[in-house]
Amino acid sequence: MEVQEQINKFYDFFEKKMHDELAEQMSKDNHFIVADFNELSKFDIELSELLLEEPEELIRAAEIAVEKFDFNKDTRNFKVRFRNLPESQNIKIRDIRSKHLGKLIQIEGIVRQKSDVRPQVTSALFECPSCGNKIRVLQISSKFREPTKCPCGRRGKFKLIDKELVDAQKIVVEEVPEELTGGEQPKRLDVFLKNDLVSPISEKKTNPGRKIVLVGYIKEIPIELRTGAKSIRFDLMMDANHTEPVAEEFSELELSKKDKEEILKLSKQENIYQLFVNSLAPSIYGHNKVKEALVLQMMGGIRKRREDSNVTRGDIHILLVGDPGAGKSQLLKRVSTIAPKSRYVSGKGASGAGMTASVVKDEFMRGYALEAGALVLTNGGVCCLDELDKMSTEDRSAMHEALEQQTVSISKANIQATLRAEAAVLAAANPKFGRFDPYEIIAKQIDLPSTLINRFDLIFPIRDLPDREKDEKLASFVLNLHKDKNANKGPIDTGLLKRYFAYARQNIIPELTEEALEEIRDYYVKMRSTTKTEEEGGAIHSVPISPRQLEALIRLSEASAKIFLRDKVLKEDARRAIELVHFCLSQVGIDPETGRIDIDKISTGITASQRSHISVIKEIINELENTIGKSIPVDDIIKEAKIKDVSEEKAEEIIQKLKRAGDIFSPKPGFISKV
Repeated sequence: MEVQEQINKFYDFFEKKMHDELAEQMSKDNHFIVADFNELSKFDIELSELLLEEPEELIRAAEIAVEKFDFNKDTRNFKVRFRNLPESQNIKIRDIRSKHLGKLIQIEGIVRQKSDVRPQVTSALFECPSCGNKIRVLQISSKFREPTKCPCGRRGKFKLIDKELVDAQKIVVEEVPEELTGGEQPKRLDVFLKNDLVSPISEKKTNPGRKIVLVGYIKEIPIELRTGAKSIRFDLMMDANHTEPVAEEFSELELSKKDKEEILKLSKQENIYQLFVNSLAPSIYGHNKVKEALVLQMMGGIRKRREDSNVTRGDIHILLVGDPGAGKSQLLKRVSTIAPKSRYVSGKGASGAGMTASVVKDEFMRGYALEAGALVLTNGGVCCLDELDKMSTEDRSAMHEALEQQTVSISKANIQATLRAEAAVLAAANPKFGRFDPYEIIAKQIDLPSTLINRFDLIFPIRDLPDREKDEKLASFVLNLHKDKNANKGPIDTGLLKRYFAYARQNIIPELTEEALEEIRDYYVKMRSTTKTEEEGGAIHSVPISPRQLEALIRLSEASAKIFLRDKVLKEDARRAIELVHFCLSQVGIDPETGRIDIDKISTGITASQRSHISVIKEIINELENTIGKSIPVDDIIKEAKIKDVSEEKAEEIIQKLKRAGDIFSPKPGFISKV
């Protein structure tokens, strides 16, 4: 097919099929148009096949065809983009071979790295100093090319008088994890973006962590050896023609009119809350309270930004601590399939940099580039972190900022950046010795730093205790699942569940009513006032609930109102939140000595009664030091402690604690001295 014929055919295609769209783009002053490949193949099959074989020439012909239209606007440098390529052109990154060079293909992947937008020379105009002849040189390779000789015979030393620049950017696209089979490492491909693909609006579509579909053609890039010569091996790079983000966040899922009608119809059902709980993980038996909390987590509270630019997070963090085989990982996996933009990460295979962000050397643009970690990649989604207890202490400490402030600050090499990590975290861990000891209090067996535990809104201990009736039901349930894989189907299918969450998060912003506020206030004040009793005298009082739980109550109440698509948080929503928080506190935060709820058991690891004992022992040490001297016998301390109602066992435990804290030391066996 002659070039002129190609241009004429494209002209006919745009005139008959896309004239209105072209006119609209021109009126908006947008210098590009996106054409559907399906439409082109219906219009002219020969032209569409040729486009797949020789994309560079054909796309240029399409651009020349657009320039022929008379819109009283400058149509130079107008770009034509193609989307929706046939199935045969959908190539996995790992399957790209030399036969694909120069062909138009479509790939899907996740953006892992992104360089800055920089100008790039596309063509340069030179003048010959001898004869004044003007020579234009196209800049195709990465090296700047000058003319070799002029028709007048002159070689070298030409004067550069003009150059054409375009905005260019490189991104690194990695394969989508769902498409990988066992044992495969995700492959990467460098993608080159130019012109309108790097405009401020398009740039948001290619942020690290975004899942995108790219249409473009593969080019080879020569690898230079250290000697300066070219290698016989070449690198691959995609010159992108079109980028399209795959809807990944709740806020981006587009809902049709039919979807909205279906959602509103579902919201009017009386038992909607129970339907959600039953549909969340129908293949897991029991754990209704946990499922309830997970439904609220997916809905999320309201993120509030105040005038003093202070931000209160709306995401709900949940920690599941339980016996092995209790279905924690299954729940996490299920949530990662329902929530868009969610990731499943396992503790042993996760590092601090992998969870937050790392700085890598960028060979292409020379310098350093940021590579986002799991918490940044799931911004706007849910990060499911399994085996939290298997992560090293340094790596866990990297998560503190991401959990509360919901940002990740990086100060490495020459990069100072703060990345957004507005993700809800659902974490799972095993108890200290692998399984809960039924005779030991639960809080003692959670082997996680108190500073990290404190940032979770809800903590659920999942215990697996033998119980004949319960075990029979569980066995029947699991065996039935194996017999019939379609048994125990949830009442709401996953697609509708996803759309419902998306609709609620996009459109519903509930406000707290006075009744709901009163309910939460009453609960908070009532819990705090149960601390003081007559018999305690001057002892340190336990703190059953802290302001952090107060914020959790508000977030959970807002999420509950969202389920019913209400714009007001009612008393019943507040009660539902109180019930969940109280359930968690009564399971994890009981002080065994007083039998009361004590938040310090979770947040600091030391209960009020223990703290009270510590102050008693410290007082005894001070008194004995004044009477005996620097070296104090341990037996004397224990005797004094007994008089003040502290048992021998407790006194010894506290002495060991003080030694570990560095307050006292042992100069010789059986004696202690203050530091």
